[in-house]
Amino acid sequence: MASGAGTPWTDEENDAIVLVYFRMLADQLAGNDYNKAARNRDLDALIGRGTGSIGYKHSNISAVLEMLGAPWLKGYKPAQHFQHSLIDAVKRWLDRDSDWLNRHSSFFAPAPQPFNVAADNTSLFVGPPPTQRNSPLSKHDEMQRKMARAFDFAGRDQRNHDLGKAGEALVFAHEQKTLRSEHRPDLAERVKWVSRDEGDGAGYDIASFWHDGRPRLIEVKTTNGWERTPFHITRNEYAVSEAQASEWCLFRLWDFTREPKAFELYPPLDAHVSLFATSYEAHFR
Repeated sequence: MASGAGTPWTDEENDAIVLVYFRMLADQLAGNDYNKAARNRDLDALIGRGTGSIGYKHSNISAVLEMLGAPWLKGYKPAQHFQHSLIDAVKRWLDRDSDWLNRHSSFFAPAPQPFNVAADNTSLFVGPPPTQRNSPLSKHDEMQRKMARAFDFAGRDQRNHDLGKAGEALVFAHEQKTLRSEHRPDLAERVKWVSRDEGDGAGYDIASFWHDGRPRLIEVKTTNGWERTPFHITRNEYAVSEAQASEWCLFRLWDFTREPKAFELYPPLDAHVSLFATSYEAHFR
């Protein structure tokens, strides 16, 4: 099973080290003692990669888990430069226990509001949306995109009710603070959290205002991934974006549980993103 030094790791070698890594991680999460050095020596005897190379590969696995918002092994600080095949190996292991991320990952735990946006000394950074790429993706961007495809960030975030509500809470406070800073406390008091107080059927989550009093209907989309992580939009939300195009906007929060950032998209949405049908409603004939 051993491969030569400096050669790419095979799928078999990646599977072997991922198995050992998760066994140690299970001990760590359970509070059990374990001997990293001994397990690495056993792994070296199996695959012949050397304990130094094995240690660095453990740090690569930590980087994959960090990007998932999951816990990682103490002593193996995430190292970002790794083969894309390692992502596949981690996914193969997680596919064996499909609920592992739900049980252990902060990615799916109730998303904490990372700061109090209503406080005077804090604010939410709202930058420009991603532009159409005119250059090839960087290696890091390619890795992020592969992670998004492999682990369905968009679908997982969509199903995370707590993450969505935390994002809406942040935007609700941000809108109120913005209006107060623009000397419109009267409008700030009238901002409504529609999805919380009236349900999800309106096609937007927050009913706010521009400083001149014009309505601002905000649909909030929150993910823990990068700025280009895909997100889901319902047929109703899309219909409202077209019917009330002058009032509606999509407020996109990303990297939420680490360092939340945001941008806004305005109709027509297909000028900014490519829309793909992911499901169909079936009616009997």
